[in-house]
Amino acid sequence: MVSYPLDVHDLFATYEERGHEHYGEQVTQIEHALQCAALAQHDQASKSLIVAALFHDVGHLVANTQDDDLERLAADDDEHEALGARILSPIFGASVALPVALHVTAKRWRCTREPDYLRRLSATSRATLEAQGGLLGEEECRRFEEHPGFREALWLRAWDDCAKVEGLELGSLRDWEPLVSALAAAR
Repeated sequence: MVSYPLDVHDLFATYEERGHEHYGEQVTQIEHALQCAALAQHDQASKSLIVAALFHDVGHLVANTQDDDLERLAADDDEHEALGARILSPIFGASVALPVALHVTAKRWRCTREPDYLRRLSATSRATLEAQGGLLGEEECRRFEEHPGFREALWLRAWDDCAKVEGLELGSLRDWEPLVSALAAAR
């Protein structure tokens, strides 16, 4: 059983223990995390947003939903974004936790506002959409658009969607440790 990560050491230990598992996609959690962080860095995101990209799915690891089939994923939302934000907030603060908390809402918003986006989602992302609340209503869309974390959540969502490339080698999770530790220490 994975314990609740309380610091940077625990975050890395959680990914090292469970990150080799899949979450319905063709890549492992570690591969997905590394790809997200690399995309954020490529786009010259802030350090906080890069760390958010790296750890945005930590809630999946703690919720123990790895290797679930699509039918189960479609029926049972583990609320990984809320759990991840609760884990990351005391370690890094709101600049990391907020985009993580909003990345599922960003998916729901994009599916509502951009019909082509919905069609391009992976099978797993489509399966989880309904369990995560489905499309947003007009008022929900407006509220989200006015949220101070709106733009960062959309960026994180875009990287999340693109970070599912099989066989892409991007180093190791520990390559990010200096950045992660520095950001936590600055908190």
